[in-house]
Amino acid sequence: MPMDAHDIEAMIKAAIPDAEVTIRDLAGDGDHYAATVISESFRGKSRVQQHQIVYQSLQGQMGGVLHALALQTGVPGA
Repeated sequence: MPMDAHDIEAMIKAAIPDAEVTIRDLAGDGDHYAATVISESFRGKSRVQQHQIVYQSLQGQMGGVLHALALQTGVPGA
């Protein structure tokens, strides 16, 4: 069963409360999404560390219920 974009956004915001999250369904199938996550908590962290934080927020759903997520992360104003 595909994952809903609102569920993805809610999981990310639960783990990163100050995050600005934008989710796009890339294929219209509920399996392939793009997410942009902007958070002050990413400041000073490498891009890999930022992505790890987001993936952790998805609580193991990547590769299972959530098949693909193209991820862009950053800090406000950058």
